[in-house]
Amino acid sequence: MKINRLNSIIILGLIAIIGILIAQLLWTKEAFTLEQKKLSQKTHIALLEVVKKLHEGTNHELPAQNPIQKIANDYYIVNIDNDFEPDILEFYLKSEFKKMNITTDFEYAMYNCQSDEMVYGNYISLSDKGRAKQSVHFPKHKNLVYYFAVRFPHETTYLFSSMRFWFVLSIVLIFILLIYVYSILTLLQQKKYSELQRDFINNMTHEFKTPLSSILIASKYLIGQDKIKEDKKLHTYTDIIISQSNKLNSHIEQILNIAKSDYAPLELKKEYLLIIPVIEEIIENIRLKYPEASIKIKTDSNHYQLETDTFHFTNLVYNLLDNAVKYCNEKPEITVGIFTENKLLKLSFEDNGIGISSKNISFIFDKFYRIQNEKSNEVNGFGLGLYYVKKICDLQNWKISAIQNTKKGITITLSIPYKNE
Repeated sequence: MKINRLNSIIILGLIAIIGILIAQLLWTKEAFTLEQKKLSQKTHIALLEVVKKLHEGTNHELPAQNPIQKIANDYYIVNIDNDFEPDILEFYLKSEFKKMNITTDFEYAMYNCQSDEMVYGNYISLSDKGRAKQSVHFPKHKNLVYYFAVRFPHETTYLFSSMRFWFVLSIVLIFILLIYVYSILTLLQQKKYSELQRDFINNMTHEFKTPLSSILIASKYLIGQDKIKEDKKLHTYTDIIISQSNKLNSHIEQILNIAKSDYAPLELKKEYLLIIPVIEEIIENIRLKYPEASIKIKTDSNHYQLETDTFHFTNLVYNLLDNAVKYCNEKPEITVGIFTENKLLKLSFEDNGIGISSKNISFIFDKFYRIQNEKSNEVNGFGLGLYYVKKICDLQNWKISAIQNTKKGITITLSIPYKNE
């Protein structure tokens, strides 16, 4: 199966994020090892200082060999070859650990020559929450007489707390990866639904057009018969069948065009045209359909030119005027304004219709959106007219906006980049 461009981008993005996450986890592991070594070095230095202080004022020399042995990550023994007091040892341990910024709890024990065993010294808690004295086993070591042992019971927790930044960064990356995966799954699901919707619309409209064409052919043949012409009522009914079939056919064509444009971009054949004559011709067509409509053009020049696709521009203006007439409860009065402002050519369509509430006006350009009111129920349509208008504007980088008029109706304005040559 050939991998398309979207799938390639998804896979590459996923590989990149997983790679970054793996690198981050490896860096975090390395940082933990470095922190462990750093703590071990600081502990070693602090314990050496404790040994030196315990030998001060005595006749004994410091051991020739390194007196500190690391038995485990959190357990050290220190040989001093000298008798010492527990209180003095505890004082030196606290002060030296504080100097080296070792801020985790520790416990120590001393070897008792008389009992030949390790005697628990004390648990030193650096937090406000003191702990009760515990009995912890410290193993005895051979060939040592005067020595003590130090253990850090919460070394792992201490190291983790010193690496909060690394863990937070790793969690953030994992969260980003989860969001990415969720977004991709949602995108693929939406793509699947979009393809199903497009296939359904194409199949549905195709199935509608075939019988509709037969109805139109039969109706046109029927209306030409002498018996139908002679019977006024039959002629009216046949004419209704033809007009409603044509209306249904135009709706089906509109749905097909929108479905095609969603799948493949519309191609615009741009050319320069004079705006006023085009709009005047559209107004004449609207008046044929709605003789009661009053539509006037208000402009400061009759020579405005525009580079656009004539066919789509004509449909755009027709849709805006047609909507303005249909959604009006009284005699439609529409003003088409054409003027320039801040290097923009503006086309405004102001009507006296039923208007739109401020909470709904931002949705009028959405596909299939229709405001739920009495007038919308009377007017036939699928909510595709203004969606089509917005699509044509977006293709040409035009801006379109709608505002509620002070008294009645709305004003839809097109803002078009314009060079006054």
